[in-house]
Amino acid sequence: MRERVRRDRPRPWQEQRLTARPRWALPFYKVEWWLSWTSWALGHWALLEVLEHLGTLSVLVAVVFYFYERGERIQQRHYQAWQVINTAQGRGGNGGRVDALQELNRDHVSLTGVDASEAFLQGIHLEHAELSRCDLHAADLRNGDLRGAKLDFCNLRDANLRAADLSGADLRDAAMQDVDLNGADLERVNLEHADLTNTDLRYANAVNLGWQKIDSMKLANIYGIKGASTEFVTFAQAHGAVSIESDEQWNILLRAASSERAP
Repeated sequence: MRERVRRDRPRPWQEQRLTARPRWALPFYKVEWWLSWTSWALGHWALLEVLEHLGTLSVLVAVVFYFYERGERIQQRHYQAWQVINTAQGRGGNGGRVDALQELNRDHVSLTGVDASEAFLQGIHLEHAELSRCDLHAADLRNGDLRGAKLDFCNLRDANLRAADLSGADLRDAAMQDVDLNGADLERVNLEHADLTNTDLRYANAVNLGWQKIDSMKLANIYGIKGASTEFVTFAQAHGAVSIESDEQWNILLRAASSERAP
């Protein structure tokens, strides 16, 4: 709290004017003298001290209420974020979902089962997000940061994860047919029972990739894959994966396979 300083009683004007130098500044000295008297008089008002104490008390009360209501403010913010996500469900574009999802994840809110299918989420940051059983099919997640995210049992069909960082992510039992993982970071990713049919793995980082129990790699493209063990390459080729640089040549195989499946 600020300490009030008691001022000395100003001298009478007859005495004060004798100290005025130069003489042309006398009017300014007169104003200063009046202000000194005003300040001295107000300094003896108890009312001003009371008002000052009340002002300090009001700041303290405001701080207490700010922290007291913090939980409600956070809850309201989360409610608004979920509104944005749910309102845009099933629609393309961003719709504010990038900011909403990132905010919820920053506050460690579980995003289990969230539906952001076909959403434009390029460059999103969802490190260590809880996204189990989410629906992100056909979503644009290019250059996204999904390090350490839980994406088990997620629907990622046709999603664009080109150059995304998925290092350390859990993709067990994920549906990943036709996913674009070109240039993605898949270091230490768990792909147990994941379906990688027609998935583009070209130039992806596969260091310490958990591949041993992948369910399907039919026509997955592993051309230029980085850091992959010889065991993984052998496994992939034995399960129908291909190594083709050209989009055109690979698409010919994909269309042929699709025609064979058509009734």
